[in-house]
Amino acid sequence: MSTIFEWLDSQNIRYNNKQMILEALTHSSYANEHRRVKRDNERLEFMGDAVLQLWSSKKLFSIRPLLNEGRMTTLRSQLVCEEALADYNRKLGLGQYLLLGAGEERNGGRNRDSLLADMFEALLGALFLDQGMYAIDIILEQVLTPAISSPKSEALTDYKTKLQEYVQADTRQTVHYELVRMDGPSNCPEFEMNVLLEDIVLGTGIGTSKKRAEQAAAKAAFEKMVK
Repeated sequence: MSTIFEWLDSQNIRYNNKQMILEALTHSSYANEHRRVKRDNERLEFMGDAVLQLWSSKKLFSIRPLLNEGRMTTLRSQLVCEEALADYNRKLGLGQYLLLGAGEERNGGRNRDSLLADMFEALLGALFLDQGMYAIDIILEQVLTPAISSPKSEALTDYKTKLQEYVQADTRQTVHYELVRMDGPSNCPEFEMNVLLEDIVLGTGIGTSKKRAEQAAAKAAFEKMVK
């Protein structure tokens, strides 16, 4: 299928606002190189994130036997993390429709988890605004529902939740994350984050996105604390 609209047709998903759907596919690098393009997909990504949180929460809440709050929180974090969303994108074959700038394309952006995850969220945001939850159900039932019962890889382990649960069980306090530095070009940045309890640095992590760096910092702190 050569266009996103042919793919949507194959899924029996209706659409009215074609421009908004194309916006969901548009990375900032493409918008920067094409003056006629007014917006990239960042705003729609914000909406899609909220839709994902609501849909996955409702799904987990209805599972039998009933899950406790801690288990639902951990599972939801695993199901909507960057690596998981990129995997859903790949399984559905949506990455071919991502609109990238020439430089980002040359540097392998089409295969980068962060870009595929952002596009997936943005597309969900656009479809929700255009068609409501009906369209979201069709997509997420294919990829997120099967993932609930699938074994989770190390990459999907939510160390931020594990660390917070461990800290709260002992001190009832909340950890927070702080950006230490951001280096590198915009198409391949590197972030360094600290995780802190009050003013004490528990761990430091590096990643290609803030989310990954936070997970790395949480993992370092968690593994140090449980030894």
